[in-house]
Amino acid sequence: MAYKNPEGIMIGLEIHVQLNKLNSKMFCGCSTKYHEVEPNTHVCPVCLGLPGSMPVINEQAVESAMKVGLALNCEIVQQTQFHRKNYYYPDLPKGFQITQYDYPIASKGRIVIEGEDGELVVRITRAHMEEDPGRLVHIGTIDKSRGTLIDYNRSGMALLEIVTEPDLRSPKEARRFLDKLRNILEYLDVFDSTLEGAMRVDANISLAGGSRAEVKNISSHKGAERALLYEIMRQKNLLRRGGKVIQETRHFDESRGVTISLRTKEEEHDYRYFPEPDLVPMRVADRTSGILAMLPELPDAKRERFISQYGITDMHAKALTSEIRIADFYEQVAAKVEYKDGAAWVADVLKGELNYRDLTVESFTVDNMVEIIKMVTHNSITEKSAVDVIRTILDHGGTPLDIVKEKGLLKVEDDVVSKAVFEVINENGKAVQDYLDGKEQSLNFLVGQVMKKTRGRADARDVREIMLERIKT
Repeated sequence: MAYKNPEGIMIGLEIHVQLNKLNSKMFCGCSTKYHEVEPNTHVCPVCLGLPGSMPVINEQAVESAMKVGLALNCEIVQQTQFHRKNYYYPDLPKGFQITQYDYPIASKGRIVIEGEDGELVVRITRAHMEEDPGRLVHIGTIDKSRGTLIDYNRSGMALLEIVTEPDLRSPKEARRFLDKLRNILEYLDVFDSTLEGAMRVDANISLAGGSRAEVKNISSHKGAERALLYEIMRQKNLLRRGGKVIQETRHFDESRGVTISLRTKEEEHDYRYFPEPDLVPMRVADRTSGILAMLPELPDAKRERFISQYGITDMHAKALTSEIRIADFYEQVAAKVEYKDGAAWVADVLKGELNYRDLTVESFTVDNMVEIIKMVTHNSITEKSAVDVIRTILDHGGTPLDIVKEKGLLKVEDDVVSKAVFEVINENGKAVQDYLDGKEQSLNFLVGQVMKKTRGRADARDVREIMLERIKT
């Protein structure tokens, strides 16, 4: 069934990716390790735009941008050039931003995501390099701020702006796209998504019958989904009341979950682009084959390999390859246990427990995972007990064996289970008769009573089989 989009929702994204794995900024030698230092301490005349300072291109930044372009199935331009984008804002000390205009380093790419009605191809219009402005810190909310502080430590950091066509049709698709993009970038090892400002999103959104609005500087994937949900509802209500959606720039207030009008949307000519006179054009196409050879195995290729090499399901392969750290963790586990067991426990259980606690896979060791899986497959503990062990380690630490002993989770012997089943049948004659009369839920009650007697140390499937055998005889 085709995806229905009666409101004519069209969403295009502009994603600013900070290439923060570099040793120095885009056009100067200042360190990129500015996140934990005092404001305005990682600056120099170049990134502060002082008169007479001259920019020098960071070669490593160019290579990183080409890696991203090739990973996004883009065409790499033969020759690129930097331009000046002129506008005044306090976080831009030069009064202009050095960026790429007519000749972006990469263009005409694509990413395939899971859309609302199957696979969706999201076209990448362009990916161009530019420098990051400084960081504004508002005292209070942006619309009622009592003042604004400026930190120029971020000024001059290498950015790659990735622009999509308006192919996305829902906030959920937008979030999936951002998740997929972040995953690719982490595989390429060009940025650290855990750092503040590593990925910032501007979302352009329109409904049939209205102009597009741009929501700027969204700092998280969840925030992007919430901002788009709010903006769709705002535009729907406006059009329903006979109003008109104007082309404007809006800000998403994450604390209140609303978008706020900032200014009317600038047009391209407002920026008065012209070539950067202090930087010569660059020929980059000659490097393409060398960069292509450097690319690692990317998420889609790794997913296909996991399916063929390990014989796991597509669902598990998608979950395991959604993060490079999870994929690496699984491969280490799979080297020591049965492939499908490892996939189920890492993808279905561990990953869910980590997400619930907002933890990364570094919070759990491969050795602990292997030990827990082996305990289950050797029938030493039940699956329920294994989940309890994982949760305990994540919440309080400890080793699997110590936790099993401390909590008395070792699986009970078969004769103990049989005895408990016998007792439950004798104590719950009405429930037994109800089951015999066709009330299936009564069997679940009886199994639950046995689990209670064995303090959860029996396998529920074994209990069910023994219970059925005893009742029928």
